[in-house]
Amino acid sequence: MAKHIRLQRRIAFWVVALTAFLGFSVYAQTAPNAQVFHFGVAPHTSARVILEMYQPLRVQLEKALGVPVEIVTASDFTEFAKRMLNQEYDIAVTTGHQARLAQTDAGYLPLITYSADFRAVALVSGTSSIKTAKELQGKPVLGLSATSLVTLWGQHWLKQNGNLDTLKYVSASDSVARLVLSGEAAAGFTSLANYQSLPRDLQSQLRFLTISEPMAGRVYMLNKRQLSRKETIDNALTAFSDSAEGKSYFTKYKLEGYRKLKPKELEVMEPFAKEVRQSLR
Repeated sequence: MAKHIRLQRRIAFWVVALTAFLGFSVYAQTAPNAQVFHFGVAPHTSARVILEMYQPLRVQLEKALGVPVEIVTASDFTEFAKRMLNQEYDIAVTTGHQARLAQTDAGYLPLITYSADFRAVALVSGTSSIKTAKELQGKPVLGLSATSLVTLWGQHWLKQNGNLDTLKYVSASDSVARLVLSGEAAAGFTSLANYQSLPRDLQSQLRFLTISEPMAGRVYMLNKRQLSRKETIDNALTAFSDSAEGKSYFTKYKLEGYRKLKPKELEVMEPFAKEVRQSLR
């Protein structure tokens, strides 16, 4: 009986040891491939829309890189900037002022941007009588958090036109439109691309109070720790832009395609980047 028990214990020991060895071997072979690639997108709209919007590209990158790719965002632009500077994104897609901040303060490398012009717009209800910035004084005006480009541009536009009021912040561009139409805000700032992504019935009820000059829009910034994968990522982005899914994506979101950045295109965003830097401090 004692011998039988000792034999069972030996068998159990070797089963555990073999399982541990095999488990370690499998882990050692798969751990590098199981590393998640974090694709960060600034919260220019709701998380649901961002996940849907970037799903086709996520699939393309996952195939090219051979690792899981996760689309992530943040609660607002300020939190996104903090996470970006903290190196939490392998690629960060954000507007030019934060892209400049990522470049100068965290060593990210610019890859591409979209071909369509990026502009900020101030939206009012189509039935509103407001025609100037001064007429908005004392009335609620919305932006997309203190460090978003459309908000910073909008705040400058108000001040330059004699209105020193401070904007109120909401989390998504579709919220801006709905709050303006419901009468809870007199106006709201968003990007032209986000306005164009609104349902047609909402667009038809809104009017532009002002529209900005073209600025550096959403820029794909590569984390310096991913430089060895740059060629693979460049090729994946090119393949995506040439695919049926990519062409559908550009058409649906009025983005036209990808392009390389122009010389000094990010450098001119430094004044806005400086404001984000100061806000974070």
